[in-house]
Amino acid sequence: MSQVPMTVRGAELLREELDYLKHTRRPKITEAIAAARELGDLKENAEYHAAREEQGLTEARIRDIESKLSVAQIIDVTKIPNNGRIIFGATATLLNVESDQEVTYRIVGDDEADLKAGLISVNSPIARAMIGKELDDVLVVKAPSGDIEYEVVEVKYL
Repeated sequence: MSQVPMTVRGAELLREELDYLKHTRRPKITEAIAAARELGDLKENAEYHAAREEQGLTEARIRDIESKLSVAQIIDVTKIPNNGRIIFGATATLLNVESDQEVTYRIVGDDEADLKAGLISVNSPIARAMIGKELDDVLVVKAPSGDIEYEVVEVKYL
């Protein structure tokens, strides 16, 4: 399986979630199952079935996180000399040429993307248009409403 790019922060967040699921959530679910078993007949025991369902979802999420971390190529952009070029992990401020509105995006892995937080997937159309651009370059993003031109006004490696 090929490696998937991930920022250091993205990997940290996944490890924290994995730790929580394994060491806090899993024991609580086990306790809930044990308590529900003591209530008697398991066929009609809603608490037992709910706890078992929650256990299944938690175990699936644990496997999912472990799988993602096993194929992650963790990239620490702060260790790369900033040559002004937009790369994976870089934060860039873009100026919409038409509307003079500025937007700031950080290019991250697919699982880390959160548009509201300014984190865009490396596979998104805007990130693909940004990669390789430098300060003062103009990039064109193909959007459903038409092409949008942006000028790169700042590139940071945070």
